[in-house]
Amino acid sequence: MRFRISRRALPAFGVALAAPAAAEDWRLEAPGGALHGTLLLPAGEARVPAALLLAGSGPSERDGDAPQMRHAALRRLAEDLAVQGIATLRVDKRGVGESAAAGPDEAALTPDIYARDAGLWLARLAAHPRVEGVSVIGHSEGGLIGALLAQPPAPEAMRGLVLLATPGRRLGVILREQLAPLLPADTLPMALDILARLEAGESVAEVPPVLAPLFRPSVQPYMRAALALDPPGLLARVQLPVLIVQGGRDIQVREADARALAGALPAARSLILPQMNHVLRDAPADPAGQIALYNDAAAPLAQGLIPAIAAFLRGLT
Repeated sequence: MRFRISRRALPAFGVALAAPAAAEDWRLEAPGGALHGTLLLPAGEARVPAALLLAGSGPSERDGDAPQMRHAALRRLAEDLAVQGIATLRVDKRGVGESAAAGPDEAALTPDIYARDAGLWLARLAAHPRVEGVSVIGHSEGGLIGALLAQPPAPEAMRGLVLLATPGRRLGVILREQLAPLLPADTLPMALDILARLEAGESVAEVPPVLAPLFRPSVQPYMRAALALDPPGLLARVQLPVLIVQGGRDIQVREADARALAGALPAARSLILPQMNHVLRDAPADPAGQIALYNDAAAPLAQGLIPAIAAFLRGLT
């Protein structure tokens, strides 16, 4: 099922607003060290739906931020869902933020480790006495981690999966698309050669300094594992309710990605927000306006996003 919301289509879901929420800092003992996160729980005594929020690629912390990128998309998502009566747990990835001490050597990280951590958090959240059903909301690569967690047999407590701006093509395809206009003519062939070798399962010992941020040897194990992931293949095996959300002005993940995911799981719901960008804001078409929103934590989330997610999560309880 695919639907599209315009700027004027609100409010379309008619959800009653809840009282203000309270934040709790959580600590989770996990293999390799303690992980940390923030529970945002609507006020009151009633049981409520809940969601575990998973950030995107790189050193992203619980708010969705990373170095040189302060949009706080996941914090804003948590706050806005709390107003709708939805509890959330957002977490620092292993090796990032307050979870820094749990970070193994970079070469030991893989998507499966992040999925294992998400499973531990999911169980902890599901055990809360006020929580009635837990879903996973994954942003960008976080959606793929959520799909890994949802592979059969999915955790018994997991009710559903929301994919926000999640890639629907293999990482190698997306990297080639992104690198071609960015790298100089003399550097691009080297990058493409390294990428092809990593896709073949090889290690590349000698990486030019200009490409080290992306292909340094210590990150290659993670890259090889991520390059091997087939997003539609992962989603095709998921046996839970799924909501796929994509922005029409996302310059990192495209509508084609959402279509590929939806094609793999016809039972999934798909929502296209025409003005939404990758950090979940309504964005102008010009590049300068896009870039500014990557560092604007005060900007509201895209219109239509929160009512759609809240309605989906509420329908799972």
